[in-house]
Amino acid sequence: MSSLSRRTLLASGLATAGVGAARAAPRAAADAPPAAYGATPSPRQLAWHRREQYAFVHFSINTFTDREWGYGDESPALFDPTDFSAEQIVDAAKAGGLRGIVLTAKHHDGFCLWPTMLTEHCVRNSPFRGGKGDVVREFEQACRRAGLAFGLYLSPWDRNHADYGRPAYIDYYRKQIVELCTRYGRLFEFWFDGANGGDGYYGGARETRTIDAAAYYDWPSMFALVHRYQPLACTFEPLGSDARWVGNEDGVAGDPCWPTMPDHKPSQAEGNAGLRDGPLWWPAETNTSIRPGWFYHADEDAKVKDPQRLVRLHDESVARGTNLILNLPPDRRGRLADVDTAVLRAFGDAQRATYAVDLAKGAIAHADHERGVRFAAAKVLDGDPDSYWSTPDGVHTPQIVLDVPPGRSFDIIRIREYLPLGVRVTRFAVDLDTGSGWREVASGACIAAQRIVRLAAPVQARRLRLRITDAPVCPAISEIALFRQTAPVAVALPRPRAPDTVPPSAWSIASSSGPDVEALFDDDVGTSWRVPVADRSMAVTVVLKFDHRQRLGGFVLTPSRAVMTDAAPPRRYRVEASVDGETWSDLGAGEFSNIANALSPQRIAFETVTSCAYVRFSFIGLASSAHHMAIADLKLLRAG
Repeated sequence: MSSLSRRTLLASGLATAGVGAARAAPRAAADAPPAAYGATPSPRQLAWHRREQYAFVHFSINTFTDREWGYGDESPALFDPTDFSAEQIVDAAKAGGLRGIVLTAKHHDGFCLWPTMLTEHCVRNSPFRGGKGDVVREFEQACRRAGLAFGLYLSPWDRNHADYGRPAYIDYYRKQIVELCTRYGRLFEFWFDGANGGDGYYGGARETRTIDAAAYYDWPSMFALVHRYQPLACTFEPLGSDARWVGNEDGVAGDPCWPTMPDHKPSQAEGNAGLRDGPLWWPAETNTSIRPGWFYHADEDAKVKDPQRLVRLHDESVARGTNLILNLPPDRRGRLADVDTAVLRAFGDAQRATYAVDLAKGAIAHADHERGVRFAAAKVLDGDPDSYWSTPDGVHTPQIVLDVPPGRSFDIIRIREYLPLGVRVTRFAVDLDTGSGWREVASGACIAAQRIVRLAAPVQARRLRLRITDAPVCPAISEIALFRQTAPVAVALPRPRAPDTVPPSAWSIASSSGPDVEALFDDDVGTSWRVPVADRSMAVTVVLKFDHRQRLGGFVLTPSRAVMTDAAPPRRYRVEASVDGETWSDLGAGEFSNIANALSPQRIAFETVTSCAYVRFSFIGLASSAHHMAIADLKLLRAG
């Protein structure tokens, strides 16, 4: 036997590497797959998991008003892209390795991107294509030509509709769902936003309307309506849907992030982490934008996430078993800006090169236990997502070793479970042998759809070992793959545009509700003005005195993104102007859009412009329960 190579011994089953001779299961067990464990995905959820990453496209009235949330009173005449190209946007998404598009067919302002006859507040009454255009159709056709999946977002909240909050609106909304589900071919996802109720135009009422979302929408009936026409479309977000929100808009999934959840409306923390052994298969979709905002703003051209950041974003979402939906906001031409497309291309090229070749191909796999030939260790290497290695029912913590062909350097290890049988592994560890014996390089909880382990530096290892360290049942591992990261080509971002703001040198602070208010104006979002509040309705104020009169067009408030205890951003605002510091007139008032969840900059434009010597900001109430208000930055915009 001394003349036989170690690889020959492994291939013939006469030797193993560190796990002992594999023990086969009795014949009856070997012929049968393991029983499913806990909650399992539906066929449409299983197809959704395999998409992994796709694009969001926010394009509407807000693109032309420079807002994030429209109020609902905007004229359709504002929607007038000068060089719209769905193909350019779709091609850029495809170049970035994104496998589908979810288009915002209607955002909270109620403006519809398709020529519906259900409302006059739609593209039919805009200058786009002479009133004959259909943005949804053009995106759908561009996706089909590019081989990308197509999905739609339809805001449940409608700040334009006169009947919002009343039964008549639900009839209208259901008709919108039917139109979108029957006119545009197969959809892979239908997105219901969680933002519902608040200030709005509401057909001219200009008031605040609140609802009990669960009772008002009757979400199970909405999901059933989608699935009547689109049985393979995964619905997003409210309890009972196919996919859940990850709990933040930063694109960061929990570690671990279980695809199973409790059967109740989750907190943000629960959405981020999931629940081991939860009764619902309700996997997380991780959402973020390539820019700070969801809609295009010219002054954010220098703030596009670079390709290196997108690689880290992949590590924080897809690598943790969630799906990534990356927002790509077209500009007023109706195209993605050049810097966005360059970043997507660099990221996509790097990821395609990284995952082009599985460096585990040609390895030999052997395990200390095998269920039988159908479930042999070698199944983790065959590239078939429907085959898997498993063990006898009584073996819950086995180990599997790959004998890696020599000379292969890798820094990425990808592991997948066979999802139709549920989440079976609770904890795992990965060891490498680079010639000096085994060394643990990673451990964690949850494999599920996939777990991608990134090493600190590329290694050449003789052997790799996956140890299942905690599991309630036998495992079902469908893949162990190895890759080496190709670094993306750097993309030079544009120089920051000097926003038309009033510089801090042009004013002095006349008064404020608390100390350290200078942190509001230090141009550092890492610092914040933090003020104690006695209750959720309390207001805090800051008054500025200008060196000479200013004409203000609005302001940008940036909430603190720091992880803080007992602090929250403001819920509402009121801005007043004065020429003498004694008599005040209103410049604007309202609520901050989705500020508790998104923690994104709030861009507020004043409807009227007044020349003033003083301005008073009142920040009223808290967006979530806390005893302190925290604001990171405040910028004053000049009137155009």
